[in-house]
Amino acid sequence: QVQLVESGGGLVQAGGSLRLSCAASGIRFEVYNMGWYRLAPGKERELVATITSSGSTNYADSVKGRFTISRDNAKRTVSLGMNSLKPEDTAVYYCNAYRPVYRYNYWGQGTQVTVSS
Repeated sequence: QVQLVESGGGLVQAGGSLRLSCAASGIRFEVYNMGWYRLAPGKERELVATITSSGSTNYADSVKGRFTISRDNAKRTVSLGMNSLKPEDTAVYYCNAYRPVYRYNYWGQGTQVTVSS
């Protein structure tokens, strides 16, 4: 059974920081591309950041320079460090695991991030 369990969300003031973590089980973690996506009220789900199995990263323009994605294959976790948070970063953040070729695609249950102005 595949599980992606997010943690670390919460309420923070604008300019503050949070760190999200996602613990994976039931998959061969090291071969999966991992990512963070977010869904805000009234908006479509958007990519925040991804990290491939080889460690290459990609960020949405809106978070470049503020967010950092990282992974620890030994601990089977992927993290998202978020600095200089803005009210527009408010959303439910979802962890994603994707294995190319096979197109295996899994999602966590989401964690709420709220940034107050």
